[in-house]
Amino acid sequence: MMKKRSISASKASLVLFLCQVISALDVPLDSKLLEELSQPPTITQQSPKDYIVDPRENIVIQCEAKGKPPPSFSWTRNGTHFDIDKDAQVTMKPNSGTLVINIMNGGKAEVYEGVYQCTARNERGAAISNNIVIRSSRSPLWTKEKLEPNHVQEGDSLVLHCRPPVGLPPPIIFWMDNAFQRLPQSERVSQGLNGDLYFSNVQPEDTREDYICYARFNHTQTIQQKQPISVKVFSTKPVTEKQPILLTPTGSTSTKVELRGNVLLLECIAAGLPTPVIRWIKEGGELPANRTFFENFKKTLKIIDVSEADSGNYKCVARNILGSVHHVISVTVKAAPYWITAPRNLVLSPGEDGTLICRANGNPKPNISWLANGVPIAIAPEDPSRKVDGDTIIFSHVQERSSAVYQCNASNEYGYLLANAFVNVLAEPPRILTPANKLYQVIADSPALLDCAYFGSPKPEVEWFKGVKGSILRGNEYIFHDNGTLEIPVAQKDSTGTYTCVARNELGKIQNEVQLEVKDPTMIIKQPEYKVIQRYGQVSFECIIKHDSTLLPTVMWLKDNDELPDDERFLVGKDNLTIMNVTDKDDGTYTCIVNTTLDSVSASAVLTVVAAPPTPAIIYARPNPPFDLELTGQLERSVELSWIPGDENNSPITNFVIEYEDGLHEPGVWHYQTEVPGTQTTVQLKLSPYVNYSFRVIAVNEIGRSQPSEPSEQYLTKSANPDENPSNVQGIGSEPDNLVITWESLKGFQSNGPGLQYKVSWRQKDVDDEWTSVIVANVSKYIVSGTPTFVPYEIKVQALNDLGYAPEPSEVIGHSGEDLPMVAPGNVQVHVINSTLAKVHWDPVPLKTVRGHLQGYKVYYWKVQNLSRRSRRHVEKKILTFRGNKTFGMLPGLEPYSSYKLNVRVVNGKGEGPASPDKVFKTPEGVPSSPSFLKITNPTLDSLTLEWGSPTHPNGVLTSYILKFQPINNTHELGPLVEIRIPANESSLILKNLNYSTRYKFYFNAQTSVGSGSQITEEAVTIMDEVQPLYPRIRNVTTAAAETYANISWEYEGPDHANFYVEYGVAGTMASRQVDIATQGWFIGLMCAVALLILILLIVCFIRRNKGGKYPVKEKEDAHADPEIQPMKEDDGTFGEYSDAEDHKPLKKGSRTPSDRTVKKEDSDDSLVDYGEGVNGQFNEDGSFIGQYSGKKEKEPAEGNESSEAPSPVNAMNSFV
Repeated sequence: MMKKRSISASKASLVLFLCQVISALDVPLDSKLLEELSQPPTITQQSPKDYIVDPRENIVIQCEAKGKPPPSFSWTRNGTHFDIDKDAQVTMKPNSGTLVINIMNGGKAEVYEGVYQCTARNERGAAISNNIVIRSSRSPLWTKEKLEPNHVQEGDSLVLHCRPPVGLPPPIIFWMDNAFQRLPQSERVSQGLNGDLYFSNVQPEDTREDYICYARFNHTQTIQQKQPISVKVFSTKPVTEKQPILLTPTGSTSTKVELRGNVLLLECIAAGLPTPVIRWIKEGGELPANRTFFENFKKTLKIIDVSEADSGNYKCVARNILGSVHHVISVTVKAAPYWITAPRNLVLSPGEDGTLICRANGNPKPNISWLANGVPIAIAPEDPSRKVDGDTIIFSHVQERSSAVYQCNASNEYGYLLANAFVNVLAEPPRILTPANKLYQVIADSPALLDCAYFGSPKPEVEWFKGVKGSILRGNEYIFHDNGTLEIPVAQKDSTGTYTCVARNELGKIQNEVQLEVKDPTMIIKQPEYKVIQRYGQVSFECIIKHDSTLLPTVMWLKDNDELPDDERFLVGKDNLTIMNVTDKDDGTYTCIVNTTLDSVSASAVLTVVAAPPTPAIIYARPNPPFDLELTGQLERSVELSWIPGDENNSPITNFVIEYEDGLHEPGVWHYQTEVPGTQTTVQLKLSPYVNYSFRVIAVNEIGRSQPSEPSEQYLTKSANPDENPSNVQGIGSEPDNLVITWESLKGFQSNGPGLQYKVSWRQKDVDDEWTSVIVANVSKYIVSGTPTFVPYEIKVQALNDLGYAPEPSEVIGHSGEDLPMVAPGNVQVHVINSTLAKVHWDPVPLKTVRGHLQGYKVYYWKVQNLSRRSRRHVEKKILTFRGNKTFGMLPGLEPYSSYKLNVRVVNGKGEGPASPDKVFKTPEGVPSSPSFLKITNPTLDSLTLEWGSPTHPNGVLTSYILKFQPINNTHELGPLVEIRIPANESSLILKNLNYSTRYKFYFNAQTSVGSGSQITEEAVTIMDEVQPLYPRIRNVTTAAAETYANISWEYEGPDHANFYVEYGVAGTMASRQVDIATQGWFIGLMCAVALLILILLIVCFIRRNKGGKYPVKEKEDAHADPEIQPMKEDDGTFGEYSDAEDHKPLKKGSRTPSDRTVKKEDSDDSLVDYGEGVNGQFNEDGSFIGQYSGKKEKEPAEGNESSEAPSPVNAMNSFV
């Protein structure tokens, strides 16, 4: 019998189903399938039924729908067609039914109030939205009224009425004072649900004139304020206590109607002295637990999510020490319609039956009505397959024309529900959604689930076959699920193979193949064992696994079901866990977990740590060599070796190393054979034929290796055919007419017998030739002569000895010798990208003409002429190689404004082919390099002479030179920048009308038509007077270089107080450095004396010549008391004082020359002071201003900062020096 059943949720590989589709036909959630199937419209998004809009913003009425084909949209307004094309303020979004009503550009929201409904329609039906009622939000002002002061006797009750304007939606009410502080509320004073402020009894502290009621309208984000109300509390008689009376509600009973699902709010506020306490009870029942809350000091009872069971009488009791009063509120819970069973989409095949069910409840019970494609079903086109029976539509023997969208409307006096549900009749041939050749992998003896997700209408029949031409699968060993999945409850290794799923219905048939692989389970063949270890000892847990060779296992160790401690004492090996220097905290359970992609196994063991007994000092040493080696169980290809371990010398033997000697082929040479753990004293050794074996054993512990044991007895194995063939077989020609076949010969013990030779065979590939073979001696090369040039050959080399041949060898492909290529690349084209980069293209040569392995193409290129100098020089050819079969390449590093030639050649293993015809190309102009030098000579009082050299690389035709210069004052500030353009044929310039005794900084660069090149900078100083200079003389310069510095010394003849400049070069660049060596004590004393004299003279000039520079004013005011010279504040025009702290901030970032008179590389001499200003401000919540002022001046390195600062005596001294 074939079994069918549904798959449980735990088998996650099965296909999902469309949750909203019911009936005999399930549509899988496959995106490609859903895109192809026809579907009636479905409303996916719409605006709420009651839609209050902001009158200041555009109105957006949402209506989104999906369907196949995509639906079109139309609207009704107040029950009639709404033609949006006739209203310029109304647009519909593309591919959508959403309306946008433009209010912000002149429209009025009130004009568009009404009831809107959207219809989405395609060829299979029409869906409709809810009736969307559009209303504009309103926030009216308070009506003008004259409020009289409230005079109240202390202890009496008081109600301050708010009576807010009627808004849409209703406003939120709160009471505040003139300072915008909320009025405190308590059991005595509180706000009612209607917004009034209730006083159970007034106290003298209630007297105030600013009780203000505010109404906040959230939709328009506005707050309206009522005129302040004045309350005056007087005490003209003794205050008497009063028993409770209710301020709201009035009377002894009242009624309340609330809708199911809403929040029920009941309120009781009482007057009295002392202030009454409110308590709530439900007559004949309990207040609902978990849904009942008390608010406003228990004056308000709040029950959320009310239902019909919450109907009844609710009593509030107000009580104080003088008595009590109560009020009974009769609550009736009505219900707008709510769904019991909403209609769901129905997908049917032609000829099938189905039903649409629409069941709703409410109080009163709602009326159910049906529509078809938005039209009442009574006047809709007749469908013989459809029958309406109250809240159910029955469909019998449907056809494709029966497709439609049906609407169920459930309504009563409190609201309505509208649901769309389509009937989609599909006739579709079978489709299989599971990917072809999908691979399933399972572990042996576990279930295998093979998917065959399908769709068709009518529903297809599904059958399974094993193999492409196998018979249909039947029997109890298979389970066939309704969704097409084949389940093999217990998969075995022989279950591996190809399975074919076939789906068919009356419209067609389709099949799909999937692959099943059954893997061996993962097993732990040696589990960790219980261990007892002494403290500070070493312990090891083994976890040796066996797994399917195609699965990659990962091994993880846990301690007490948690990760191992992050401790270097824990060493995780391939098959073990070792813990060094064990401590008490290592006690616990250790678990080895092995995971693969398909399964997981684990094993655990307990470690117990005990105290170590005191022991005398132990001497550790290498172990003694093993002895008594014995060979047993001799076979042709194996033997068993056993031995007795030597003394381990207080350090456990960790492993034994077994070595062998081949006395027949390599006597006296010992080779590594294998190694075993230190607990093992026998080993089964694999042997090769025709070897005279001797064995020896070496013991290893933590200290080192023992001496080798004495050799075992010899054992000569029998001869046999070779087991293997030579490796690394290659066929590469050394000449155009030969083929050199090479291989790696077998080693002596690999020959397996005497008379080792090789059978070399070859034949031309892709030609029906017989193999040509030759038997050669024990060599590693054979040359085949007379071959065609660069032809592929099939090659094989087989070993043989006196007993026979090795197994048939595998074939390799080789080639006969290469020759130089015959043809040059054609159609060489050059595209100049910029002044230094070009791209070269060529056509590839035919592969037959390469006559070898194509290695690539070489591009030879060289500069013929520099176009700016019109001179030729030695031709230096450059070569770029492009690997593989490329047909283009980039040529970088070209010189601008130059003429180049290039050619292209193809390259194979033999060499280069002929060159293509030379191709000439020219690079455009670029920007020049910096001028080769800039000298400043002949300083006078007001002039300097500049000389320069043209750029080493003009990279084009020079058009001009640009000279910029600016003065530098004594605080290293830069003055205004002057720019001069100089003709390109000039090489010197005399600058006149300069300031005397002033330092200038010069920036000099050349220009071509492309732009300006890099600049060179220099500094110079005009002299103070016309005294004939005494030129200094420097001789005997010596240097001594260290790793990070150099000492430079010299002899000097010339005037005193000279500044010395040292020029030195670093990595091809030359930088100027100023080094002042005047650091001797006598020099400093002399400078101080000179500075003091000059200071006295210049103070007088300083005062006379000062014209508003920055200096302290306070002292001058004290001396002259002249109010007219007091500075005026910029903000308000009042007089004040300058601040020494602000006006005398240092303007320079650092001294031009450090205090140690050395100059650091790359220090800037032209740094400016960062300065700026700006204002930040904000208002606090209480209206107070919070301001912050910050200053920062932007750096302007080239433009002049004309300082108003007068020359200081110190500056004058620096200039003099």
